[in-house]
Amino acid sequence: MAVFLLSGCVRYDVGVNWQGQYRGQITQHIQLGEQLTSFSQSEAKKWLKTIETRAKALQGRIKRVSEQEVIVTIPFANGQEFGEKFNQFFNPTEQNPQGVELGENSDVVQLNSQVVVNQSNLLLLERDRLILDVDLRALSIFAGEGELVINSGNLLNLEFALNTPWGGRNVVRQDDTAPPVQKVNHQLIWQLQPGKINHIEAVFWLPSYLGLGTVGIILLMWGGFYLKYRVLS
Repeated sequence: MAVFLLSGCVRYDVGVNWQGQYRGQITQHIQLGEQLTSFSQSEAKKWLKTIETRAKALQGRIKRVSEQEVIVTIPFANGQEFGEKFNQFFNPTEQNPQGVELGENSDVVQLNSQVVVNQSNLLLLERDRLILDVDLRALSIFAGEGELVINSGNLLNLEFALNTPWGGRNVVRQDDTAPPVQKVNHQLIWQLQPGKINHIEAVFWLPSYLGLGTVGIILLMWGGFYLKYRVLS
């Protein structure tokens, strides 16, 4: 699960729930606060509409809680599809494979990010390495004509948390680009730093169902061979 929280103005929770080797979801819960909507309700509503358009282009589901609150769920089938959908959603100038525009480059909240997932199949296990860069150097809230309304750097509490079945391991040493990290149960939680490029890398393992199935078939065949030629002969 990844959580982006903008205190006072916008609450933006983005969850990456890795449920297995071939199943997962990107979930987003977006709630606009009174401080933001009082400045520009039309821009805020336009932004929520853009969010919905991007989600539908990526086969996502949308639940409208209210005019200021929306819940989005985008499924993915594997690490490659997760990376493609995550990058397409959070980079609005890109297009999806069908050529549908995913949104305008006029977000109320701009989270410029890029994720890569490298996967290695080790028969019974799959090793995944997640690399995420989040550029928060220019995170601000703008009015319709681009006039700066609020410099949101002082209003932010941003976290990124990775939630996987067996947990994960942080593999980046602390430096100027690596945000502080802590581990809570099966979650790795990074405290993202506004005004900086945040670089995150983590390794986690998933069971390989194909490998486990192959081993099961081999054991079943060996058991049949042993029963036929050693026990019943």
